[in-house]
Amino acid sequence: MSVKKLFDLTGKIALVTGGSRGLGLQMAEGLGEMGAKVALTARKRNELDEAVAHLSGMGIEAYPLVTDLQDSTVAEPTVLDVIKRWGRIDILVNNAGTTWGAPAEDHPLDAWNKVMNLNLTSVFLVSQAVGKHSMIPNRYGRIINIASIAGLKGTMPDTLRSIAYNASKGGLVNMTRSLAAEWGQYNITVNAICPGFFPSKMTKGILEILGDGVTKGVPLGRVGGPEDLKGAAVLFASDASQQITGQCLAVDGGVMAV
Repeated sequence: MSVKKLFDLTGKIALVTGGSRGLGLQMAEGLGEMGAKVALTARKRNELDEAVAHLSGMGIEAYPLVTDLQDSTVAEPTVLDVIKRWGRIDILVNNAGTTWGAPAEDHPLDAWNKVMNLNLTSVFLVSQAVGKHSMIPNRYGRIINIASIAGLKGTMPDTLRSIAYNASKGGLVNMTRSLAAEWGQYNITVNAICPGFFPSKMTKGILEILGDGVTKGVPLGRVGGPEDLKGAAVLFASDASQQITGQCLAVDGGVMAV
């Protein structure tokens, strides 16, 4: 098979949670550019409509789903909605997430629960539903979890205090490995992308704190840009990664190398 064919996603069905903006929309673009149809979840209808219009302008077929994954009851109906529309789900990108900044000794319990619920529990529930209703019966699937380098190492306490976020992403890294081991028998690969700093609505506060110092300690000397996750997402979504599972790829400008 040619390399072009290995990366081709024509006819594939993808579900991207938190796909209306930022990293989620960037990855949806990448998958769509390679031929996939893309379903997007988000809480806000206006942002979803803007995302679908944007993707449609690129010739990408997209389907919006107004869904708050903080609600544990919505994961399965959301998955079934996509399957009803397009018949199956080949690719799942678990991107929806949140953060909370506070010193560990003062971190509110309700904020801890909110972060864990969206960053970890919702990923499990959506993956469970996609596996049960599509990927396991079809003996095919590509799951991509969006973790973080904060799940691979602690952050500096003098700049960022985000223990719940860090812990949730660390849990997601090990969920990725565990699910890869369990579902490999069904020809389902499960991998994680661990971004470094990317400007987004969620990281706006961090950028305000760090300013130009945000690139300190980054060997490439730059933050992530609007194209920098596309290649990794397409790799893990395509048959080019059919022998890659349980892996965590840092897309961080080299932070994890130093």
